[in-house]
Amino acid sequence: YNEYKSYLRMVVRSEVKSNHINVRRNLGGDSRELALSGHVGFDSLPDQLVNKCVNLGFDMNILCVGETGIGKSTLMDCLFKANFDDTVHTHKSPNVEISEHIYNLEEGNVKLRLAIIDSVGYGDQINKENSYKPLVDYIDNQFEKYLQEELKIKRDLVNFHDSRVHVCLYFLAPTGHSVRALDLVTMKALDTKCNIIPIIAKSDTISKSELDTFKNNIMTELKNNGVEIYTFPVDDETVADVNNEMNEMLPFAVVGSRDKVTVGEAQVRGREYPWGVVEIENELHCDFVKLREMLIRTNMEDLREVTHRKHYELYRRGKLKQMGITDDGAHPVSLQETYEQRRAEHVKELERIENEIRQNFVNKVREKDLEIKKTEKEITAKYEALRKENNEEKKKLDEERKKVEEELQVLLKRKEELERIHADQANGVKDHKKGKK
Repeated sequence: YNEYKSYLRMVVRSEVKSNHINVRRNLGGDSRELALSGHVGFDSLPDQLVNKCVNLGFDMNILCVGETGIGKSTLMDCLFKANFDDTVHTHKSPNVEISEHIYNLEEGNVKLRLAIIDSVGYGDQINKENSYKPLVDYIDNQFEKYLQEELKIKRDLVNFHDSRVHVCLYFLAPTGHSVRALDLVTMKALDTKCNIIPIIAKSDTISKSELDTFKNNIMTELKNNGVEIYTFPVDDETVADVNNEMNEMLPFAVVGSRDKVTVGEAQVRGREYPWGVVEIENELHCDFVKLREMLIRTNMEDLREVTHRKHYELYRRGKLKQMGITDDGAHPVSLQETYEQRRAEHVKELERIENEIRQNFVNKVREKDLEIKKTEKEITAKYEALRKENNEEKKKLDEERKKVEEELQVLLKRKEELERIHADQANGVKDHKKGKK
């Protein structure tokens, strides 16, 4: 399928004569030139290929990478002049998540299955060390799906939905100074996986001179850090000049807007400010038109081809080498041997993981046992201290009780003595009265 698409581009650009065509037929080492005596009809092959491609339709998958609120969804609406589903996301996502939306578009007789993949929560975490990993994993998973379809005995790549990422639009914040470390690390991780086109979002927030300096700084830092971005092809003479000119203008500085404003007597997409209007389709205001021309109208098919020929081929080659499949005929490896080898490696890895889990469990049990013993010792010491304190308190209470009892005995004795004295006094009074009588 990809071969006849490439052939289509080559044939369409060639000059085809409808009446008499001179051809050369190679017959091994003994070749000879044959001239046709009349019109045969295979000059309609380009038309056949065009009709087949149009009937099948096309797939285009765009990955948008950038922080929340930088304008990814708005730019997609502007590029395709549509209102796609837009879910408002906050800056509170704990992890980077991939959100994929698929739309079936049709323009003229051409059908396009468009997938917009958004990096939700990218750059919102405090620890951004592994922010790029979900993006890499997603791209690899799409490569793996295509590879598995290729390796099937009954495969149907013509009707298979190609979900591989064809282009990554990387949105850079308009800081006006340099590229953030997070952006450099992420683009370096993605440059061997997909076609990266860096763009400066919300470019109307910085001045023209700052924007030119920012563009130069971006390209310099990307080059110094070995980040390879997508460059528009210059091998096709029909678009070589314009592509070469656009390569010099990377990264594109864009502005997006869903609102329409009145400029003169026309309604255009733009952003209205107290000092004037920024028109997104005015090339004097931003590079949006250039981005749309390069991305959709000129190089969309090249993006798809480079994805298949370069990035997917690199992934496929690495996977086949892991499976033990090589091009070296002197050392053929059968699928059975590969299966047994991979199975042995898998069993060995499972045993290693099992031993590691077992050892971790033993270590945790040992640590828990030591912790329990330590806690038990602390509780015992605390109990002994409380018991000792209780005994001392009891001893003090016993002594006070004994003291109180002794004082009580003394008081009782004094009471008895007083009662006896009162009794004696009462008896003496009675005897005195009797004596007087």
